[in-house]
Amino acid sequence: MQHLGTGIGWRPEIADAVEAMPGIDWVEAVAENVCPGRLPDSLERLRGRGVTVVPHGVSLGLGGADRPDERRLADLAARAEALGAPLVSEHIAFVRAGGARTASRLLEAGHLLPVPRTRDALDVLCENVRIAQDALPVPLAVENIAALFGWPGEELSQGQFLYELVERTGVRLLIDVANLHTNHVNRGEDPAKALDELPVEAIAYVHVAGGFERDGVWHDSHAHPVSQPVLDVLADLASRVTPPGVLLERDENFPDDLGELEREVAAVRETVAAAAAPGPEPAAPCPAPA
Repeated sequence: MQHLGTGIGWRPEIADAVEAMPGIDWVEAVAENVCPGRLPDSLERLRGRGVTVVPHGVSLGLGGADRPDERRLADLAARAEALGAPLVSEHIAFVRAGGARTASRLLEAGHLLPVPRTRDALDVLCENVRIAQDALPVPLAVENIAALFGWPGEELSQGQFLYELVERTGVRLLIDVANLHTNHVNRGEDPAKALDELPVEAIAYVHVAGGFERDGVWHDSHAHPVSQPVLDVLADLASRVTPPGVLLERDENFPDDLGELEREVAAVRETVAAAAAPGPEPAAPCPAPA
């Protein structure tokens, strides 16, 4: 897998700061907010400097009952080509339901909703992922989401669900360690157990983001500094495998002192370096001839 390094989510509100930030190897842009024919000047300048730009989709709804919309897939492919991206990413989620083939009007959730971890839902997700892979000019990575609830009758753990998805489709994984922490607080799911079960060798890159806890519920806000428990999950992951890329997400409530974001990126980089997975054992020297 391509080495991406350390990056930050590119947002128009912090475009100047991202360009000036030292040590940024790559950025991620929300795909639906980028027009292939008129890329933002900031992204063009970053690309000109050799900074990799990855489009991150939020509207495909790969976990929905319907097949992925051809127009949305074509739009995502066009963005990947316009940005010269080595891969694209989306979410393991559904975002809409109803429509022409049902008795309900089409409903857009405006949110990433969790896919039931059942065999039937996995079959649908695998087929939708294969369709997306065939339509995209570059590899696809899919992200685990933060969930406020779980569906009744689930048959697989989070790690088992991701393992089977990768085994059946060959898709890459975007692991969000903040979402693993969110699911730990809200659903009692142990991040270490999930990391034990999922195929870490399939990880394309990692998300890190901030949030806050209120009344026993963790809110994955992307609007607060990264907490130590999230960095601890990142360290656990990095002790198992060296992720090809790690990226800080911040979507709103940007600090007045943008140096705060720079320090967070540095903390992410240092956490991965300190916990780096050991390489292969060096070969034993040959014994000296008698």
